[in-house]
Amino acid sequence: MAKTSVVIFKDSDGSVPLRDWMNSIPQKAKEKCITKIERLEMFGNELRRPDCDMLHHGIYELRARLGNVHYRILYAFCGRNIVLLSHGCTKTDRMPPKEIERAFDNLKKYLKNRIAHTCSE
Repeated sequence: MAKTSVVIFKDSDGSVPLRDWMNSIPQKAKEKCITKIERLEMFGNELRRPDCDMLHHGIYELRARLGNVHYRILYAFCGRNIVLLSHGCTKTDRMPPKEIERAFDNLKKYLKNRIAHTCSE
């Protein structure tokens, strides 16, 4: 199985929503999220629950938990071995539809111009 390439979305204004969100959560939660990203890179579309779940419109969530807080990283596949990490959020019950739509919009932007919307840091 080929390793999956992980691409992080960069917005038109140069901001990187995933990085901004990761910098706002506790260090222990950040470490758990990084571990989930590494597992996604290793297993790609073969990764299953409890690590991830499919949401809607081809958008998936990486799932991490610390205490009672659920941390989610939204992503989509852009080809056989490429995954786009859109952004992160915390949730209490169900994933807010606006977060799924945001990830879907980010995916459309990325597919229109991959170079402009790829974080190279």
